[in-house]
Amino acid sequence: MTNSKNPETIALHAGWRKDATTNSVAVPIHQTTSFQFNDSDHAANLFSLSELGNIYSRIMNPTCDVLEQRVAALEGGVGALALASGQAASAFAIQNLCTAGDNFVASSHLYGGTYNQFKNPFSDMGIEVRFVDPADPQNFLNATDEKTRAYYGEVLPNPSFEVFPLQEVADLGRPLGIPLIVDNTAAPVICKPFDHGASVLLHSTTKFIGGHGTSIGGILVDSGKFDWEKHPERQPKLNQPDPSYGGAVWTEAVKPLGPIAYILKARVTLLRDMGGAMSPFNAFMFIQGLETLALRMREHSSNAAKVVKFLKDHNKVERVIYPSEVAQDRANKYLSGGHGALMGFEINGGRDAGKKFIDSLEMVYHVANIGDARTLAIHPATTTHSQLSESELLSAGVTPGFVRLSIGLEHIDDILADFDQALSKA
Repeated sequence: MTNSKNPETIALHAGWRKDATTNSVAVPIHQTTSFQFNDSDHAANLFSLSELGNIYSRIMNPTCDVLEQRVAALEGGVGALALASGQAASAFAIQNLCTAGDNFVASSHLYGGTYNQFKNPFSDMGIEVRFVDPADPQNFLNATDEKTRAYYGEVLPNPSFEVFPLQEVADLGRPLGIPLIVDNTAAPVICKPFDHGASVLLHSTTKFIGGHGTSIGGILVDSGKFDWEKHPERQPKLNQPDPSYGGAVWTEAVKPLGPIAYILKARVTLLRDMGGAMSPFNAFMFIQGLETLALRMREHSSNAAKVVKFLKDHNKVERVIYPSEVAQDRANKYLSGGHGALMGFEINGGRDAGKKFIDSLEMVYHVANIGDARTLAIHPATTTHSQLSESELLSAGVTPGFVRLSIGLEHIDDILADFDQALSKA
């Protein structure tokens, strides 16, 4: 384990030095279901949580553990939980605190899949989401009542790209015992949500952490900084006996282990009971991606800034949507070392022109993903956000002529050339 605070070093060294038996430097893929107990006392200690260790790969796996330690160190957290997808991470983040009859307040500027997850499956579970416009942080407080368990937002919301007011919303919730949970998928390295008051964060590791479009995964990270005990009536799932784990009161049970009540409960109840575990092979792939994450984010941001300038000067483009263009003050406050790879633009001609631009691309890929080393483009109104109503589309920042871009690592001249020829045909 390194004590460095620099992301380039953390991503290469945190959580692993070498294999104790073989001296292998690369993290092994522990492709196993189960782990041998040393003796009956060892087994009993693991199941009672008086000792942490490996029992079954659905709950914990050594390869996943290195990924968890590395991402937790990168984000400045105390623990993490690797999951099968980003959707699993957003679901677990809320289910860890909410039960039927509870509610949480979420930004309306969310990835379409998250928006739909919160609106529909969560409603079926009896958990209410209250969507608010994050432009005014006070909207979160106005939507709060005694059953509100969390606030939720995206650091760089897709597709509006207006940086979320992290500190402002966190400061409203903390005195009430309400944690801020944020999705940091689009801004790893360039944003440190825990430094600005967020209590829990998550990533779709499928995106920038993986970086190469090869594996699906998600991860949940606990800051260890939120006082779950201060308002026990606000957080009953952590402060009342949990029947799913022998009546454990999580804020009490973890005290010998550190401030990990939130993340440990997520592991030994939700992950144990609902599944959603990340495969060891995918964890290995994400560890490889992490090693170049800081370098890639730097280049993504550099290329994106040049694309912004090109699009702003193009006569076929009505408007460019990028953090520095739509919320410059918050972008400068919360983002460091660049403003990321993601952007959108409004093309003259609306829906038909947007579709024509997409269909005219030659090098850039048309896929439903972001954060790849390759440049990607999509038309959200007919794809990722197509299940939303017209009013919901506008609330999420999606208009008929909106095109979303994830700028990759190709040479900037080649990226711009492909955009130029596609725009000429739109």
